[in-house]
Amino acid sequence: MKTYGKKTWLIPDCFLDPVSNGQVSHEAVCVINTSREDAEIKFTLFFEDRDADTSFSSGCASMRTHHIRLDRLKNPAGQEIPRGIPYAMLIESNTPIVVQYSRLDTAQSELALMTTIPYAVE
Repeated sequence: MKTYGKKTWLIPDCFLDPVSNGQVSHEAVCVINTSREDAEIKFTLFFEDRDADTSFSSGCASMRTHHIRLDRLKNPAGQEIPRGIPYAMLIESNTPIVVQYSRLDTAQSELALMTTIPYAVE
């Protein structure tokens, strides 16, 4: 099978809402890896008022998909992505992957779901 995707992706608008009305508000980075190599995925988080955070990572096995829930992602020190703070994300992989970003906002009784394909870098 042909390998599809890019190694670098950008998401400029990320936000983990601290408020929830039943279901947990969350974001997800969904990845598909069509290559014969396991993907090692590194996240860099950018903030308005603090230094970038390069401590988060994940993976996606060869010829698999992985639904990475950002509200459950922890760095090696056990820290989570902060809630209630806008941030942007750079996603880098050692092998080409395709990335989809989704956000479920459950702060109000009218749930909001949005999804997009992030900006892929050549």
